[in-house]
Amino acid sequence: MSAAATGQTGGPATNQRRLVGRVISDKMQKTVVVLVERRVRHPEIGKTVTRSSKYHAHVAAGEFKAGDLVEIAEGRPISKTKSWTVTRLVEKSKAV
Repeated sequence: MSAAATGQTGGPATNQRRLVGRVISDKMQKTVVVLVERRVRHPEIGKTVTRSSKYHAHVAAGEFKAGDLVEIAEGRPISKTKSWTVTRLVEKSKAV
């Protein structure tokens, strides 16, 4: 039985979660910390509030710096805290 017949192809998964966030730390080797912010409506007050989460993401080469806007995709666990991979650069940070 071939891989196509069983539904297991070598390509990327179609149901991966993808998030866009800002790199806040690039101090580790092959890892960046990405801050993802989302705006939600508070259930009682009705005010729009910003919620944020930090994700450790795998980078093969150290091409992303702090301040860059990147897209990350969920994958298998790579380490204890790292199960996301940087897929692409959305926007380069502005140099100060």
